[in-house]
Amino acid sequence: MIEIIPPATKLNGSVKLPGSKSITNRALLLAALADGESQISGALKSDDTKFMAAALRKLGIRIDEPDDTTFVVLGRSGKLAESAEPLFLGNAGTAVRFLTAAAILVNGETIIDGDPRMRERPIGDLVDALRQLGAKIEYLGKEGCPPLRIISDGKIESGKVKIRADISSQFVSAVLMILPLTKNDSLKLELLTDPTSQGYIQLTLHVMKHFGVELEPKDSIFPHKNYEAQKKYEVEADASSATYFWAAEELLKQEIIILNPNNNPDGYIQPDTAAFEIIRKFPNLPRKIDGIGFPDAIPTLAVLAAFSNSDVRFSGIANLRVKECDRITALAKNLNKIKEGLAEESGDNLIIHGDLNLAQTGKPAEIETYNDHRIAMAFFLAGLKIPGIKIRNPDCVAKSFPNFFEVWENLGVKIKK
Repeated sequence: MIEIIPPATKLNGSVKLPGSKSITNRALLLAALADGESQISGALKSDDTKFMAAALRKLGIRIDEPDDTTFVVLGRSGKLAESAEPLFLGNAGTAVRFLTAAAILVNGETIIDGDPRMRERPIGDLVDALRQLGAKIEYLGKEGCPPLRIISDGKIESGKVKIRADISSQFVSAVLMILPLTKNDSLKLELLTDPTSQGYIQLTLHVMKHFGVELEPKDSIFPHKNYEAQKKYEVEADASSATYFWAAEELLKQEIIILNPNNNPDGYIQPDTAAFEIIRKFPNLPRKIDGIGFPDAIPTLAVLAAFSNSDVRFSGIANLRVKECDRITALAKNLNKIKEGLAEESGDNLIIHGDLNLAQTGKPAEIETYNDHRIAMAFFLAGLKIPGIKIRNPDCVAKSFPNFFEVWENLGVKIKK
């Protein structure tokens, strides 16, 4: 457990953000499916991406790591080997969903497993879609959740794939990345529901384009096409991680210099970028925030809203209940430790009763992270203003931002361990 000491003076220094977790794991998979050697630079090295890389190695992909932010991947043209042991992926949602789909490119059996929380997270809609492609998939535990046994002949059958997209956009992204590898007739993809987090599907299409497969968002027909290795694919800085520093600027009323705001001349391609304009309105945040397009930014926005001058209702966030923890409940419970009645759940909505004087009225509290990196990092913001905020299990930030606390210490924030 750590305790954050609210800074009494202005912070000094600058921040270098980690690479995007979402982009790194997409790039790792597409490089593995490409023909030849790809270099992924500016990549994130965290628990989730390490799980992905380790699993791809078990599937016969050579991956070298010459430095702390680079992967060199030798792709095998869409051919993956049978793993001699289960692929254990912790609580890495992208890795589990993407590799469950990729496993149908294996001629043989693949077992996908994760930690206790992952064994509670739904995957049934993705399994239903992959069965339409000819894969035989068996639930080895709770129906509709990992662990899974996937048996395939390594080929993707032609036809029509229907998939629900209202639980997780990662189901759609997982299918999208393997559909161009069909060796038969063109495949057609049909979404049975409007997707949650549409921006992450666009992100998938963006990375696919860089690896040689360009599709328009309106496309539903997938002709066969091979992925192309990239001599250097640059991962942009993580927008989800940037939200903590954008919010801290508003809370502390000072600028925090980010050295690598993005590597894209058009700005971030990540959905959580949308949180920037909302954060900049603090303390006059919108009374209603629809978070369906940027779910990973909601913990940041919820904690910031607690210090605002009005009530804020977050809607469109039902899928937060199936993240690393039930984030709606985690946010409400922890905020109410700081001040009774500060937050409430209303169905799948979260209502924050903002208090401009929360820095004075808020109480010391031990924040339960539920082993969720975003809960730990979001409530660090509360500790910048309220004395006595302690974070349990702070090491969970290794999932996406391993040196998160070190970065803040370098800026001048004192952290008691």
